[in-house]
Amino acid sequence: MILFGASGHCKSVIDIAESIGERISVVYDDNPKAAAVCHIPVKKYMDGTDGTDESWIISIGNNRIRKKVKEKLQCDFGLLKHKTATVSKWSTIGEGTVIMAQVVINSCTSIGEHCIINSAAVIEHDCQIENFVHISPNASLAGGVTVGEGTHIGIGACVLPEIKIGKWATIGAGAVIIKDVPDGAVVVGNPGRVIHDQ
Repeated sequence: MILFGASGHCKSVIDIAESIGERISVVYDDNPKAAAVCHIPVKKYMDGTDGTDESWIISIGNNRIRKKVKEKLQCDFGLLKHKTATVSKWSTIGEGTVIMAQVVINSCTSIGEHCIINSAAVIEHDCQIENFVHISPNASLAGGVTVGEGTHIGIGACVLPEIKIGKWATIGAGAVIIKDVPDGAVVVGNPGRVIHDQ
């Protein structure tokens, strides 16, 4: 497997791979700052780089940058799930997504492509998570929640059942979401309130 992006998030992705015995051969980056990450060599990415016969993961935490990188790479994308994560057999996970340690994803949930489901997050039954979403550590989504493309759910946030969160929104750390959130909104507090919208 090959990673793109030698950031701090890359180190977490390497841990996930190592937990299941998946070998990472190289990490590519547009602007490498180090020769290696966790002893894995880092190389400058150039168009036409070898390795398109292997599966790739974009190991970049920023949702918008992850989407831009995905649009330029011509390769097959893998999927990484930490060995301690629990994912219902009735749920689906899209390519390029990483599922970190102690995550719980319950029945009939759909996780899109190139998402980050971070450590100890809980996603209950019947949730719909679109592409390029980041669910931060210890965030909890109750049943039937919908999260639009590119949205970031902050650390420790709670989302009540059947809530719809729009695209490219930001839910602040520890926020409690009790009503629907429009596209592009920034929501903080308990109960959650919009402090910025499109």
